[in-house]
Amino acid sequence: LGANAILGVSLATAQAAAADAEAPLFRYVGGANAHVLPVPMLNVLNGGEHADNNVDLQEFMLMPVGAASFSEGLRWGVECYHVLKGVLSERGLSTSVGDEGGFAPDLGSNEEAVQLLVEAIGKAGLVPGVDMALALDTASTEFFRDGAYHLTGEGRTLQPDEMAAYLSDLADRYPIVSIEDGMAEEDWDGWAALHGLVGDRIQLVGDDLFVTNVERLQRGIDLGVANSILVKVNQIGTLTETLEAVELANANGWTAVMSHRSGETEDTTIADLAVATNCGQIKTGAPARSDRVAKYNQLLRIEEMLGEA
Repeated sequence: LGANAILGVSLATAQAAAADAEAPLFRYVGGANAHVLPVPMLNVLNGGEHADNNVDLQEFMLMPVGAASFSEGLRWGVECYHVLKGVLSERGLSTSVGDEGGFAPDLGSNEEAVQLLVEAIGKAGLVPGVDMALALDTASTEFFRDGAYHLTGEGRTLQPDEMAAYLSDLADRYPIVSIEDGMAEEDWDGWAALHGLVGDRIQLVGDDLFVTNVERLQRGIDLGVANSILVKVNQIGTLTETLEAVELANANGWTAVMSHRSGETEDTTIADLAVATNCGQIKTGAPARSDRVAKYNQLLRIEEMLGEA
């Protein structure tokens, strides 16, 4: 059976068990220790396969690392999102949105997207790198062909070592604290090169690299190619296997990021799972579109529950 087929049964079973126990899902799955609200990774600029524009890299995200609470961090993210819309409008750039609710304008380069986020953070009255940090999902597998990385929007091709150096340079010059899928899913040597350059100072997240699979994750741990795993419940198919992946990552000192999919519904299970696993980070799009906002609203409700407790 496929992952999507069995996932519905797995999650329905968990929801039914939680209802029978008269407990919220996060408490039923995570137990008494489930208490950490995640830092949201708000995907406010879209490119790559998630948008109809010329930007090669797929996601440019905001992380409110300086916020005192989830609700404050979310508010900061929403404010930056709307300021960013104004910045784009002032420059005559499109403010239409991509699959995950982020804006999707045509830009002169991938770096320009990073610059726009830094500008929006400052205009929102926040300090880049202190209040609000940046995260990237380059989705490099999408433009990796014949052993090289083809940045079509910029009209150039990079070899694996050059791609690693390019990302390292961006991380040196901008407040980037996390890069997801910086190298292609089968470019293990490229991943090792990137880890050697920045793995000691920023989070390197494997999504396409690991696909929430404990066997691929163990290989990554053994080779030292990343330091974090993106967790998508429908990549592996059951809640049990999802939790096993998080446990393996944590046991080896790695972080985990709970994540939505580019095609989503208003189901809020991943919000509960982020708290249940205490993973501390969640990716669920921009603060726009009901399929994304539903998760943020659920996390606000959980924050209220934990505050009352």
